[in-house]
Amino acid sequence: MVIRLIILLGLFPFSLLAQDAAGILPEMPKLKDTTKQRDLIDLAKSWLHIKSKTIKAEREKMIYFTLLPLTSSVPGGDGRVLITSTTLGTYFGPRKTTNISSATFAPYWNFNGRFGLPLRTSVWLPGNSYTIQGDTRVLVYPQYTWGLGTSHSYGEQILIDYKYIRFYQSVLKQIKPYFFAGLGYHLDYHFNISTNDSLTNLKQYTGYAYGTGNYSFSSGVSLNLLYDTRNNSINPLPGSYINIVYRVNPVFMGSNNNWQSLYVDLRKYLSMNPGNKNQQNTLSFWSYYWTVFTKNTPYLDLPGIGWDPYNRSGRGIDQNRYRGSTLFYVESEYRRDITENGLLGFVIFGNMNTVSGSGNLFTSWHPAAGTGLRIKFNKGSNTNIGIDYASSKGYSAVIFNLGETF
Repeated sequence: MVIRLIILLGLFPFSLLAQDAAGILPEMPKLKDTTKQRDLIDLAKSWLHIKSKTIKAEREKMIYFTLLPLTSSVPGGDGRVLITSTTLGTYFGPRKTTNISSATFAPYWNFNGRFGLPLRTSVWLPGNSYTIQGDTRVLVYPQYTWGLGTSHSYGEQILIDYKYIRFYQSVLKQIKPYFFAGLGYHLDYHFNISTNDSLTNLKQYTGYAYGTGNYSFSSGVSLNLLYDTRNNSINPLPGSYINIVYRVNPVFMGSNNNWQSLYVDLRKYLSMNPGNKNQQNTLSFWSYYWTVFTKNTPYLDLPGIGWDPYNRSGRGIDQNRYRGSTLFYVESEYRRDITENGLLGFVIFGNMNTVSGSGNLFTSWHPAAGTGLRIKFNKGSNTNIGIDYASSKGYSAVIFNLGETF
């Protein structure tokens, strides 16, 4: 029964997004009134007896800054990790016609070989005339892998160590309200690939011939289509989101092999209390389909759980646990404020995925579920601190985030 419910909730955005455009194109959301909201900044001002700015000054503020140092764990390997997550939100145009732009920098170090410098940017130019999306990472990234599909069970994983450089940039132009199209460039460079087993290398363990040597290099361009009626990607308000990325990686651009991939991402956000702008009461749905069209795609570039563009999928499932030529994912989440002033809230969520590799797609489903606490850090950018607990068969984790998972 639980499995069926998660499937239905995950597939729900497909029916919602299939409506006529006139039925789902809302008016541009009005600026949210934050005068009755409370966040950690307000509490700090109260404790330190700092006089608050006037409401007018707060509304005209253009930059919102959030810094969160914490100790947690990152998916895909052992050990505790020191993380410093910094989020910057700002507007490059009038708020009534321009989405908030954001940049997130979250360096981490686990004192045991893992190190990362990830930077994500989402820029919206005045009137949403253009959007520029960026993802840059420099990683030293030992993590477990279980091969393709469900060929290995828990306890049979192998630790692979590698260094990774990613550089993604996409520029999309507004074709009509909420709809964008454009091109992108993508570079993935995995090198110094090795395992912790001197008798078994990655190729022997996975039975896969491509990208399982010492390195793999992929360089290519993409065609991007985006439909987005949200006005805040940090904490989405009711609306819809569709992102389609078709990527081509030719040898003449430096790739080891010619390969192509398709990524389709669908999301829907429903307000359960539209009459109250200062209360979070939202039902959210997320689903994506990720596939490659060639058999020579490098192993570490294959679709894998937790390796979606924002590394947010599969809460409660170890990152990289399921990898194959095609991955289908569904998730749903209910978000609700606990306090009337929005300072505290909670979420309940469930997700499920299926992957092709050692078997056929849709023949084996892998569910996970959890709940979490939300603390309002910055009401101006609507940024929450998220503390989630999620679990699946054989695995559980506590996850910290700045902003919502999706």
